[in-house]
Amino acid sequence: MDWMKILAAAAMVMMLFAMWPAYKHWSQNGPKAEKGDWMAVLLPIGAVIGFVILLMAIV
Repeated sequence: MDWMKILAAAAMVMMLFAMWPAYKHWSQNGPKAEKGDWMAVLLPIGAVIGFVILLMAIV
């Protein structure tokens, strides 16, 4: 392995270690999902999928 790859991997591990307390806090105190939240996520994803299918059909 190149020394730059090793340095990049070490930097990623240090970032994960530094962000762990924030992840723990947000997972315990973050907003909880409600009834209509999944529909709000599925609508834009469906729109993107439909747009890609439209572009493929045009070509």
